[in-house]
Amino acid sequence: MASNQDAWYLSLLGIAEHFRTSNPPNVKHCIQCLQAVFNFKPPPRVEARTHLQLGNILFTYTKNIDLAKTHLEQAWTLSQTIASFDEVKFEAASILAVVYEQLSQSNLSKPILRKAVELSNGNVYWHCRLIFQLSQIHASERDYTSACSLLGFGVEYAEYAMAHYTRVLFLLSKAMLLLIAKRFQEVHPLLQQASLLVEAWQGNPHQKEYLKVFFLVLQVCHYLMAGQIKSVKPSLKQLQQSIQTITQPTWPSDEELTTENMGDMFMWMPKEHLCVLVYLITAMHSMQGGYLDKAQKYTDKALIQIEKLRSKSTVYDQQPILSTFQLLLLEQIIMCRLVMGNKALALQEISQACALCEQHPRLLTTHKAPLHTLLGLYAMSMNCMEAAEVQFSAALQISQERELWTFVHLNLAIVYLRTKREPEFQSLLERINPETLPSASHSLRAAAYYVQGLQSFFQARYNDAKRYLRESLKMANAEDLNRLTSCSLVLLGHIFLSLGNSRESMNMVTPAMQLASKIPDVHVQLWASAVLRDLYRLNCDPGRENEAYVTHCNYSQMLLKDHFTASQLPEHNLIHWTDGDFPVMLPHTTTPSIQRVSNHAGTLALPSSSNVMM
Repeated sequence: MASNQDAWYLSLLGIAEHFRTSNPPNVKHCIQCLQAVFNFKPPPRVEARTHLQLGNILFTYTKNIDLAKTHLEQAWTLSQTIASFDEVKFEAASILAVVYEQLSQSNLSKPILRKAVELSNGNVYWHCRLIFQLSQIHASERDYTSACSLLGFGVEYAEYAMAHYTRVLFLLSKAMLLLIAKRFQEVHPLLQQASLLVEAWQGNPHQKEYLKVFFLVLQVCHYLMAGQIKSVKPSLKQLQQSIQTITQPTWPSDEELTTENMGDMFMWMPKEHLCVLVYLITAMHSMQGGYLDKAQKYTDKALIQIEKLRSKSTVYDQQPILSTFQLLLLEQIIMCRLVMGNKALALQEISQACALCEQHPRLLTTHKAPLHTLLGLYAMSMNCMEAAEVQFSAALQISQERELWTFVHLNLAIVYLRTKREPEFQSLLERINPETLPSASHSLRAAAYYVQGLQSFFQARYNDAKRYLRESLKMANAEDLNRLTSCSLVLLGHIFLSLGNSRESMNMVTPAMQLASKIPDVHVQLWASAVLRDLYRLNCDPGRENEAYVTHCNYSQMLLKDHFTASQLPEHNLIHWTDGDFPVMLPHTTTPSIQRVSNHAGTLALPSSSNVMM
C-alpha cells in the first residue's frame, strides 16, 4: 500500500513540477496537481510537505497571499508533530515569516521565528539562517539592540559549530547594523576583529575574498559617514580591486561557492549586486569629494548594471534591493545636477525617484525624508524659499537620522540668511554650532563653520567671518572636500574685496575659480567671475575685466535658461508636496519667478547656495 501511495504522490509531484518549470510556468495546473494530493488522504509527512509546496508556489507566483498563508500555517503546525522533519518544518517557518512581513504582521512573524530558532539548535544551517532572518526583521523595525544581540549570539554559535565563514558573516552583519545605528564606538573593535579573522583566513580563498569585500564595504562606509573623503581612498581602492577580482570570468559562480560544512552555505550578497553596490559607494565618494563628472560616470555604470540584472530576472523575482540601489543612485545624481546647474534634469530625476517610491511603498517609508530634502534643495536653487522651508521642515518631522537632521538644519539656516530672517536663524544656532554639532561627520562640521562665516559676512562682521572660513578651509583641505574649499575661498575673496584688499582677494578667488571649474560648480563659477570682474576693474585691467564680465554673463544666461525650463515642467509642482499621494504632473502655467536670478547678472552675486551644504 505504501508503495502505491509513493507512486501516486511522486507522479502528481512530477507533473506539478513539469507545469511549474514550463516556459512560461503553468501555475494553475501546477496548483491543481498539488491540491489533488489531498484527495488521497496522504500520511502526515506528505500532507505537511504538500502544504509547504502549495504555500510556496501561491506566494511566489500568485497574488493570493491569504491562501498561501493558510497552507504555510498548516505546514508549520503539522511539521512540528513529526520527528526528523527539519527541512519542511524550518522552511515553512521561514517562508511564513516572510508572508507575515509582507502583510505587515511582524507581531506574528517574530514569535514563529523565535520558536524555529529554539527548535533548530541541532541543525547548523537552519539555526544560522533563522537567526539572520529574525535579526533582519528587528533591524527593519529599527530595533538594532535586539538585532545585534541575535547576531552576537550567532557569532558564538557559529564558532561552536565550527562554521568559521559564517562566524565572520555574523560579525560583519553586526558591525553593519551598528554603523546604521550610528554606534560608532562599538563598530571599530568589531571591524578590527573581523579584519584579523579575514587576514588570518586559511580556508576557501573565494570565501575569503567575499568576506574581504563585505569588510571593505563597511570600512569605506564608516569613513564616508564620518565625512573623511581623503582618508577613505586607500580602502576604496582595495574595494575596487576586490570587486574586479570576483567579477572576472574565471571566478566561480555563487552557486559553486558551496562547502562541505552546511553551516557555511551563506552569502551576504550576489556578486552582481556587489558590483552595483561598489559603483554606488564610489559615486557617493565622488559626490562628497566634489568630483562630479566621476560621480556621474559611476552612477551611469550602476544604473546600466541594474537594468541588465532586471532584464534577466523573471516577473516573479524582481530583486527589490535593486530598487533601493536605484533610489540611492538617483539621490546622488540629483545633487550632482543641482551643483552643476542642471535644475531641469535634477527635477526630472526627482520625479523618477517619486515614481520608484510609488511602485515600492516601503521605499517611500524609508526614503521620504531624503526626498523632502532633495525637493528642498531644488526649491532653493529655484529661489522658491518658502517651498524650500516647507520641504526641509517636512524632512525634519520625519527623519530620525542625526546626520540628515544636521544637513537639513544647515541648509535651512542658509534659507533664513538669504531671506534675511535673523530671528529664525538664531533659533537654529545651537543645532549648527560647529563646536557642539551633534554629528560625528568631519564634512558637516566643516560646513557648519562655513555657514557661521556666511552669517558673519551678511552682518559685515568680516573678522569673525574670516576666522570661521579659515577653519572651514582647513578642515575641507584636510579631507579633500573640494566644493566646500571652493565656496570658502570665493567667500573669503568677496570679504577681502569688501575690505579693499584686492591682492588678497585675488589670491582667494583665482584658485576658487580653478577648483569650481574642475568640479564643475556653476554657481561658484558665477560668483567668482563677478568678484574677478570687480577686481580687474579696481586694478585698471579692462581686457580681463571684460573677459570676466563675458564669462559671468554666459554662466548667468545658462542658469536663467535652465531656471525657466525647470519652472515650466509639470514636475515643478512637486515642491508643494508634503504628504499623501504625489501630485498629478499637470503643466506648470504660472510665470516663472526669475527676477531674483536675473538680478545676479549685474551684481557681486552670492552662489545659488541650495547646494552649498551638499
